[in-house]
Formats: sequence, structure tokens, C-alpha cells
Amino acid sequence: MLGPWLALLAACAFFATQSDRFLSGENLSLILQQVMVVGVIAIGQTLIILTAGIDLSCGMVMALGGIVMTKFAMDYGMNPYLAMLCGIAVTAAFGLLNGILVTRIKLPSFIVTLGTMNIAFAITQIYSGAQTVQDLPDALTALGNTFSIGGTAVAWGTVAMVLLYVLAWHLLRDTASGRHVYAVGNHPEAARLSGISVERVLLGVYVLAGVLYGIAAMLSVARTGVGDPQAGQTENLDAITAVVLGGTSLFGGRGIVLGSLVGAIIVGVFRNGLTLMGVASVYQVLITGILVILAVAADQLSRKGAR
Repeated sequence: MLGPWLALLAACAFFATQSDRFLSGENLSLILQQVMVVGVIAIGQTLIILTAGIDLSCGMVMALGGIVMTKFAMDYGMNPYLAMLCGIAVTAAFGLLNGILVTRIKLPSFIVTLGTMNIAFAITQIYSGAQTVQDLPDALTALGNTFSIGGTAVAWGTVAMVLLYVLAWHLLRDTASGRHVYAVGNHPEAARLSGISVERVLLGVYVLAGVLYGIAAMLSVARTGVGDPQAGQTENLDAITAVVLGGTSLFGGRGIVLGSLVGAIIVGVFRNGLTLMGVASVYQVLITGILVILAVAADQLSRKGAR
């Protein structure tokens, strides 16, 4: 799993030669702030991909959660912390819906989440009237505040993202539930025969992913300072990109969640570095697409070599 780390170091070394600003503390902190939303979504996406599934709805579900939080707080005068819990409950409900359709009706996760992606998008637009929610209470934007480390401003949301990765890494590596996730992804039938409830594991994974999308919604609202109904347009593909670049196999059962953090940072480094070089955004998207194809090709080749 050294590949993602080497790729990150190589990218940083290259962009450091192209811009004196790249390795500044201010710029590195900015990169982490830019990837914190996708980074948290990528944790949930990693859990699902480890079970050989995929979630296309994550970005739109995150956007819906953000709109629920902000409108509940602003339109109904709800306590901001309770409003955030309501937003997380909505995203968890979408995770539950995805999980039920995948486990009980046996629909492919790609089709299920493609459908719920469109449902979440439509509900977001209808409920918000396609209008941005502004003038939010301080509690909703608190994670966007910063503190200083060595003169560099670090966002509290960045700290929250790192802590979530550490927790997810511990749960997947050191608990029975985490080992069950890998077992289901490796071979569902073998997992079932060994006494693991495959449906329960899958359902739990989708619900937990939904909760993480709600937390990502909190970070998105905190970073932008608004409830944006247009949020989440590209986060699903960005999260999948981060997971794949981080070394998690799209075929399930293999990967380390910390790799997804590295993958998210790789994407952030490329976009930031290319921006500093004055490269148009369309080429940034092009390079991201190439990186995904290369990562999936490497995974496929490694699987063939292991046989």
C-alpha cells in the first residue's frame, strides 16, 4: 500500500518545483480544507466499496443533509445542534433505504444509488426552492473556524476529518465488525457459511455511510457558510476517485481506509498545484480522470498477478 504515499510525495515534489507558494503552511492548510468534505464522504464510500458495492448518491445525499440542517435552523428556529442531528438523520435514512434495496430486494448497488442520487437531488431542489440558505447561526459554521499552529491557520473541520479517519481505521482493523466488512467483500457466501450475517453487515455499512455523509454536510455548511442546494454535484465521483487512488479495490475485500485520505489529498494536491501553475480547470478534471483509470488498471493487474 506504499503506492498512494509515493504518488503523493511525487506530486508534492513536482509542484514544489513549479511554485514557491506550494509548500507554504498556508497553502498546505488550504489543501486540507478543500478536501475535508470529500475526505469524509470517502470514508463512507470506502466502507461500501470494501463490500464490493458503490454509492453514486453520496454527493446529493450530502447536499440534502446540508439543506435540511440550514433550513430547519433558519426557517423553523430550531436549535442549531438539533438541526444538525436532523440533517444527519435524513442522510442516515437514505443510507438505510440504499441498504434495504441492496440487501432485501437484491438490486445492484449501482442502480440503487443512481436512483437515490436523483431522488435526493430532486428533494433538495424542491425543498430549498433552489435558493441558497444564508445568515446561518454561528454553531452551524463553527467547524469552519480556524486555530493557529506555528502561525498557520488550521480549520477545526480538518481536525474532525483526521479524527474520523483514525476512528474508522481502528474499527476496521481492530474490531470484529471491521473484519466482517472485509470478509463480506472478499466472498459473501464464505462469510455467510462462517456465521456472518451478510445482510446485517451490508445494511450497517450503508447506514453508517449515510451518517458520514451527514457529517460531511456539516463540514460543507461550515466551510461555505451557506446551505447550498447546488452542492454535491461532483462529490460522488471525487470520493470514488479518492478511494480508488488510495488503493481500495473496486472488487471488494481489500484496502485501507487511511489510503482514501491519501487519495483525497492527492486529488487536492493536483488541483491546487495546477491552479498555482495557471492551468485551466478543465485540464484538472482531465488529469483526475486519467489518475482514476491508472489506479483501476493497477488494481486489475495486481489481482491478475495474485492469481
